[in-house]
Amino acid sequence: MPKIAVYPGSFDPITNGHLDVIERAAQMFDQVIVAVAHNPEKTPMFSSQLRVNLARDATRNFKNVAVEEFEGLLVRYARERGATVVVRGLRAVSDFEFEFQMALMNRKLDATVETIFLMPKDEYTFISSRVVREIAGLGGDVSAFVPPPVQRALKQKRAAG
Repeated sequence: MPKIAVYPGSFDPITNGHLDVIERAAQMFDQVIVAVAHNPEKTPMFSSQLRVNLARDATRNFKNVAVEEFEGLLVRYARERGATVVVRGLRAVSDFEFEFQMALMNRKLDATVETIFLMPKDEYTFISSRVVREIAGLGGDVSAFVPPPVQRALKQKRAAG
């Protein structure tokens, strides 16, 4: 039976830190599903479809990685995909409290789905989608933080106003 993991997030946009976590997970599992969350309570910079497309483009060299959009309960989505593991990235201790609470809640909802935490390489621990959006919005260079297609999408978004 293949070991399938789900790596959920808004990926608005996907960053090099996300890609580092995806690469690590892809080495650990037979399949990794990058689950781009559609959350009606949030107003993302990029549409769900564009976030999916950017993530697909960024992960195209990973043979065992798929990218899908998802909505609703994460554990339900994981179960529907045959996943037994949820992957979450931790950049700093400040991420841990929220992620820990979510992992415990997910375990309560479905004990068959385990959560693991992966830390990105040191050079990516300070990168967040929010900071990348802010830097790009102010015309800063984000080339060290995101893959080239994301950089182009951010420039187009800024130019469009």
